[in-house]
Amino acid sequence: MLQPAFNEKGETLSPILPEEVKNFLIDIDGTICDDIPNEEPERMVDVPFYPDALEIINTWYDEGHIITFFTSRTEAHREITETWLKKCGFKYHGLLVGKPRGGNYHWIDNHIVKATRFKGKFTNFVKKNKEIEIFEP
Repeated sequence: MLQPAFNEKGETLSPILPEEVKNFLIDIDGTICDDIPNEEPERMVDVPFYPDALEIINTWYDEGHIITFFTSRTEAHREITETWLKKCGFKYHGLLVGKPRGGNYHWIDNHIVKATRFKGKFTNFVKKNKEIEIFEP
């Protein structure tokens, strides 16, 4: 699925996904289920998931997009989290643990990054123009 990429000198770069395939990085706590702090892992076992999140995420997966959960849960929570995701029926490709806690994220990358703030319900995306911060040319 990854396609070769080259710079202006013809040198090989890291491969890229086709334009029509999205690489979704999705938080868990507070996004696909209630917010459970790492200090209370016993609640992670059976926290109810958000049905709209399950439906949309599984649709994206079925459409061929890449689904990776990216969470502030720690490596110690990986097994609980994977078991819970499977039990709830989430389809996904990967799980990244150890996301920094506290929010106020600024993602700096050499690839285009689109950020969507979750505000309580998974629906289809709509396009809106918003002010963003960029590096000065």
